[in-house]
Amino acid sequence: KVAVRGSDKTKRPEYDLLTKVLSLLSEDKKNVRFSSWSGAEIELLNKHLFITAKPVIYLINLSERDYIRKKNKWLKDIKAWIDERDPHATIIPFSAGFEQTLVDFQDDDKAARYCEEKGVQSSLSKIIVNGYKVLNLQYFFTCGPDEVRAWTIQKGTKAPQAGGRIHTDFEKGFIMAEVMKYEDYKELGSEGAVKSAGKYRQQGRNYIVEDGDIILFKFNAGAGLTAGKKK
Repeated sequence: KVAVRGSDKTKRPEYDLLTKVLSLLSEDKKNVRFSSWSGAEIELLNKHLFITAKPVIYLINLSERDYIRKKNKWLKDIKAWIDERDPHATIIPFSAGFEQTLVDFQDDDKAARYCEEKGVQSSLSKIIVNGYKVLNLQYFFTCGPDEVRAWTIQKGTKAPQAGGRIHTDFEKGFIMAEVMKYEDYKELGSEGAVKSAGKYRQQGRNYIVEDGDIILFKFNAGAGLTAGKKK
């Protein structure tokens, strides 16, 4: 109504977009994510957070018995229904009952022995990995003498913005990021060994953080305060 009757022509693209969405949902009976959108349209869509625009993973909850024996009479029909409506979608059978059994052991070794005995593994890791993948997310790590923490960021995030996930001062006063790869650390066994192998890097503000990076941020702690005073 604002676009049609008002004088603000800047609202017209959003009005046209929402009209297209309404037609897609009510007439075509399709999810927003199944249509083709331009970059400008995607920016407008992101303002409205339509649930059918979000990526989907299908989790099929089986009984513990069916999960262990890898059989369920409804699984084939469920997969056919999903394939018809959402081709190439990720489908993950799991069992909440089985996962609860593992939790109830309250002992990783006992849980591992149970999985080995039954010939199956927990699906939680697969669910998490695929969830991060469809949401375009990844981890980086920070380490200290007392703790190791994983931080979630969007893929393509640069080092200063990744530091900002920890504290805004890391981004405002960013100097550099000292980076080593998790794979290198796991293979070589220590930070010192990674440095000796020449695989410990100093990266600037244009460095795009990669999945599994272990990062030490160096920053000017007073940068945020200085910027605040200038305002």
